[in-house]
Amino acid sequence: MRFLRTLLGAAALLATGLTAASAQTIKIGSKNFTEQFIVAELYGAALEAAGFKVERKINLGGTLVAHEALKSGAIDLYPEYTGTGLNAVMKAQGVTETDPEKVRGMVKAFYEKEFNLTWLKPSNINNGYAIVVRPETAKEFNLKTLSDLGKASSKLRLGAGTEFVDRRDGIKGLKEVYGAEFAEFKQFAALRLRYEALNQKQIEVANGFSTDWQIAADKFVALDDDKALFPPYFLAPVVRPEIAANEKIVGILEKVGAALDNATMQELNRQVEVDKKEPRTVAAAFLKAKGLVN
Repeated sequence: MRFLRTLLGAAALLATGLTAASAQTIKIGSKNFTEQFIVAELYGAALEAAGFKVERKINLGGTLVAHEALKSGAIDLYPEYTGTGLNAVMKAQGVTETDPEKVRGMVKAFYEKEFNLTWLKPSNINNGYAIVVRPETAKEFNLKTLSDLGKASSKLRLGAGTEFVDRRDGIKGLKEVYGAEFAEFKQFAALRLRYEALNQKQIEVANGFSTDWQIAADKFVALDDDKALFPPYFLAPVVRPEIAANEKIVGILEKVGAALDNATMQELNRQVEVDKKEPRTVAAAFLKAKGLVN
């Protein structure tokens, strides 16, 4: 009888613990572009399907805005890129590391020491910067690499995002590593506006990302980073301590990441930007198709 009471008590405690864990409200943030919206919705839908309450704080702003929200506890997690952590948060001056595991190790150790934040296992998305030009521009100036771009840059106009100005893996790095000094710089906060400007010949060069569907659709030429200015940019959830300590949550987030790669992300981005589907709708359909939710 005593054994039965003990067993029942243990079961009750376990059930209470699971209920408490599931009742936890997880605040999920994202930065301010399509891919981030989709990935945040993937995390949110997967967690909700497992019984967790989710509060979405989508479209917070740029890297440092999202990072500060995570530090302060305004959010519990958001998707980030290892190379962005290295250059925008660590500000690793003079560091050009191309080994994905070394970069992940560097940012993981730095975040844990400085902020008590944890990088979980990365996805298969390596969404690095892509410096792109129209095919006719590549032909006219014989552009195949960023070294080629550096030589021709004084005759070309660059369009880029707001963060690209100050980051070491941005305009500063292009000048430092490749000697690039452009005829004009135009800032576009929204990624789609850069591609529109490139198509409309308002600029000759744009910074985008490896998972942008526009590169293949519009046959833009992505120039080779022949001197390794850009580090790897593998996507992973960055989380607060209470999330890192919850094995169930960690397992769910990492399963989502394991289902993602560059080709998949290009297609999901296209569905939102071309087919005009909502990020939440795209995320839900993808999770169901992959068997990650019922």
